[in-house]
Amino acid sequence: MTPTITPAQRPGHGICWVPVPSGTCLFGDRSRPIKVRALEWTRTPITPAQLGAGVSTAPMTGLSQSEAAEIARGLGGRLPRSVEWEYAASGPGRRTYPWGEAAPAAHLANLRSGPGTTTEVGSHPGGATPEGLLDMVGNCWEWTSSSVLGDGFILRGGSYDSPDLYAKCTFLNAAPAELASAGIGFRVVRET
Repeated sequence: MTPTITPAQRPGHGICWVPVPSGTCLFGDRSRPIKVRALEWTRTPITPAQLGAGVSTAPMTGLSQSEAAEIARGLGGRLPRSVEWEYAASGPGRRTYPWGEAAPAAHLANLRSGPGTTTEVGSHPGGATPEGLLDMVGNCWEWTSSSVLGDGFILRGGSYDSPDLYAKCTFLNAAPAELASAGIGFRVVRET
């Protein structure tokens, strides 16, 4: 069930917005240049506590893509497109991982070698992007607004159950729009 967002729960109530400047994303394995607008991003995936839907500070998961998109609109934003996500994670210099070139490790991201479930967002500060985005990989997959053939949407970031390969900024996955998985959450962007 999608939680109702009251005016008191709109931006500024436990949600931190991080600006990411515009630039050119060298998208995908072929490094196709695509211009990306400046956006503000939620520092972490959205949590139930940030929505007044409980006290958990782990990512809010178990929502379909449309439910996540509805919450994003209620927060004054939207889900990011896949290319926007990749640019925020990899930066203009095309980092391999959000934090740089070092291989994934327990202090950088919650991946398969970790606790086996989602953890409190921001628990891996060493894995932050230079702008300060946390949990861009690991913990939970993130819904995007980029669709694929067959009524699905692209997921980015990998989850607590993903192997290290999935932590690469260029890695993407897809899921049916109605899938509500314990391993899929979302992050919100808004225009600046």
